[in-house]
Amino acid sequence: MNPTKNIQQTVLVTGAASGIGYELAYFFAHDGYNLILVDKNGAELPRIADDFQLKFGIKVKTIVKDLSISTSPTEIFTELQQESIRVDILVNNAGFGNHGLFANTDLTTELKMLQVNIVAITHLTKLFVREMVKNGYGKILNVASTAAFQPGPLMAVYFASKAYILSFSEAIANELEGTGVSVTVLCPGPTESPFHQTTGMADTSLVKGKKMMTAKTVAEAGYHSLMRNKTVIVPGLKNKILAEFARVAPRKLVAKIVRSMQEVR
Repeated sequence: MNPTKNIQQTVLVTGAASGIGYELAYFFAHDGYNLILVDKNGAELPRIADDFQLKFGIKVKTIVKDLSISTSPTEIFTELQQESIRVDILVNNAGFGNHGLFANTDLTTELKMLQVNIVAITHLTKLFVREMVKNGYGKILNVASTAAFQPGPLMAVYFASKAYILSFSEAIANELEGTGVSVTVLCPGPTESPFHQTTGMADTSLVKGKKMMTAKTVAEAGYHSLMRNKTVIVPGLKNKILAEFARVAPRKLVAKIVRSMQEVR
């Protein structure tokens, strides 16, 4: 049995059925937190919930919601309020991207991406942070990317959405100082996950043949940084160096370098 000091605290994780979201949920479960797992993949959530409950003796609630639908955040919040479930830690992990020239990519897909990557994160944070401030305690972990530090030709909307998450998180972290609520933004580089296949990135110079961090390693860095109330975490020395380079180098040069990395070999 895991430590019981956290057993009354509850963590909500979006995009919890796979990748970084699943691994983050695992770390919380291991340390005795109750979980609310949110994902549009309803097939996987019950299996994960059963596994966590059996292994760690925690409570796990699953909610199947597609965050590209604008009403989903309110529906999640309302359901939890009706069941008197207090969320102590919010993990905004759900997100997706697409690859290609902006003039050619699908508008409907990109509008859904903005809804998930920007609007849903903002909406969920707004709903839950007010309760956290009122209670004098809470933690928020937003998952961005090293993409947040530079423009991203061939993934223009995705990179821009991650820049929003970084800026938003840093700003509200400052606003919430002294309230008992902390905000952490996790900015991983390329990570082993289905993301690269689904976005068409698998054959780009950035990904093909490259050794990437595992989702577990990224999640572990995010988890421990959240617990230490760090604001921005970029896992991996190489990723830190590239993020700093993007901050100081001429923007036009950075865009050209990113373009070359994003092109299919």
